[in-house]
Amino acid sequence: MDLATRKAVLRSQCAELTEHYVYSDLARRSTGKNARVLRKLARDEKQHHNFWQRLSGETVRPNTRFIAWYKLLARTVGVVFALRLMERGEDLAQQAYRKLQRIKGVDRLLHDEEAHEHALIDLLKEEKLEYAGSIVLGLNDALVELTGALAGFTFALQNASLIALAGFITGFAASLSMAASGYLQGKEEADQNATKSPLKAAMYTGITYLVTVLILIAPYFLFSNIYHALVTTLSLAVVIVAGYTFYIGVAKNLRFWPRFLEMAAISLIVAALSFGVGWLLRSVFGIQI
Repeated sequence: MDLATRKAVLRSQCAELTEHYVYSDLARRSTGKNARVLRKLARDEKQHHNFWQRLSGETVRPNTRFIAWYKLLARTVGVVFALRLMERGEDLAQQAYRKLQRIKGVDRLLHDEEAHEHALIDLLKEEKLEYAGSIVLGLNDALVELTGALAGFTFALQNASLIALAGFITGFAASLSMAASGYLQGKEEADQNATKSPLKAAMYTGITYLVTVLILIAPYFLFSNIYHALVTTLSLAVVIVAGYTFYIGVAKNLRFWPRFLEMAAISLIVAALSFGVGWLLRSVFGIQI
């Protein structure tokens, strides 16, 4: 075995051992079907590690920083997201395996990396993703409605404190309305999914809406210049869209750019139209505040 091949084998051995520890830790923190799936993944990774160890004849240590990072992700944003993100990094591992395909047995490992793990991770169930539709409902409506309302208030009211107050009252009332809509939608979906709670669906929708409202009105408390506040609010809206689209894209294996551009465009177009309506009403009625 030449030096370059040996280094590649040791890197693969370390990667498989590291992933074994990640899956094992997540399995201990999970229950039911998720725990069984994660234990299966951990066993597979250990077998892959053992294969590389027989070739290298050496003992390697896992990447503890990698393990700590994915444990943190799993706790904060969910197991499925953490594992999907980890899978994306495995593209490099698969490229390395293809370079080592001349070694007997590597084809089987490559097949596992490309298909088997994807299939197993698809079996994982997580509350955050079960209620993703409710979160999207609250997020989409808050971004579209409140960016539009704040843009209209900005030109019509011309006072940062008044705009923030009007935005909060509008957003709070709308969050209650959206929670009610989420509850009714959850009841309809419960007919097809008995594990989904309409009350939880309402909470996810309403809380998501209200948190988004608080983020979007914050610039009006921070800036006295209403146009600086509006630009900051619109920028925050785009950042929120990007962050959530990335999360859902990774967790559900969806394409990022089409969803991000569509959602961002809708929010910004509504804001522009509302700003125009605010200007028109102010001009027509001669309101001065």
